[in-house]
Amino acid sequence: MHNEISRVAFIGLGVMGYPMAGHLAHAGLEVRVYNRTSARAEAWCQAYTGSHHPSPREAAEGADLVLMCVGNDDDVRQVTFGEHGILAGMSAGSVLVDHTTASATLAYELDTACRERDVDFLDAPVSGGQQGAENGVLTIMCGGQQPVFERVQPVLEHYARAVNLLGLAGSGQLTKMVNQICVAGLVQGLAEGLHFAEQAGLDPTRVIEVISQGAANSWQMENRHQTMIADQYDHGFAVNWMRKDLAICLEQARKVEARLPVTALVDQFYGDIQAMGGGRWDTSSLLRRLRPAAARKD
Repeated sequence: MHNEISRVAFIGLGVMGYPMAGHLAHAGLEVRVYNRTSARAEAWCQAYTGSHHPSPREAAEGADLVLMCVGNDDDVRQVTFGEHGILAGMSAGSVLVDHTTASATLAYELDTACRERDVDFLDAPVSGGQQGAENGVLTIMCGGQQPVFERVQPVLEHYARAVNLLGLAGSGQLTKMVNQICVAGLVQGLAEGLHFAEQAGLDPTRVIEVISQGAANSWQMENRHQTMIADQYDHGFAVNWMRKDLAICLEQARKVEARLPVTALVDQFYGDIQAMGGGRWDTSSLLRRLRPAAARKD
């Protein structure tokens, strides 16, 4: 196994991938990019040092490491397989890392396809959102072989503050599901708490100042309470993406016979937000659903 990684390809320059690839360019790596919308790849190359390519295969050719961050399972399959896909361009001994939040089933599928081509694989979904990607402080949950993880970890640390191996292929995606299950319940609890405070005539900002010093505190409380109180949701992780993630969680829960009653309920609440036209609102918009119409700022 070659240990030195100097040439990397990054597939998918969305709100996450664009800054993540940028951190790699700033670190001095040779970065080759592909994006479905070529204008986005051209803009990236003007902002950073690197090259853009017309297909995933061409971007992956000659790369020691290929990273991808796209939308969902189908998007991953589209850029990975086929004559123009990533695997067609990868050489033996190189590594494929999938940062997409996808199903564990897809991780197993990719792991098998990579083994057949003598390519190593890690599923490595991320947490921390656009802000975390831009600031280089993502949390990355990995599934795969220890030697592969150790080889790739220094590269991932260019845009993460925590990179952890949780087990074999699929373990990263399963851990990301745990993350989303916990977040869903937290955000609903915070939304209900703020709604109750407002209805009871309390100053919600002062309430949060007090209770955030104790056991009720969370990342969501610290980072989202102000915008929630202001009824502002045009930022952060979109409801549409959260529903995609929760669908993955609920499907996997059926497979492993795990009971997720609160997650299923919050998923329905996010469906209500979508029906209100809030598919692109931040996930903290659960409060909008609870507020009486007169209290909304729209």
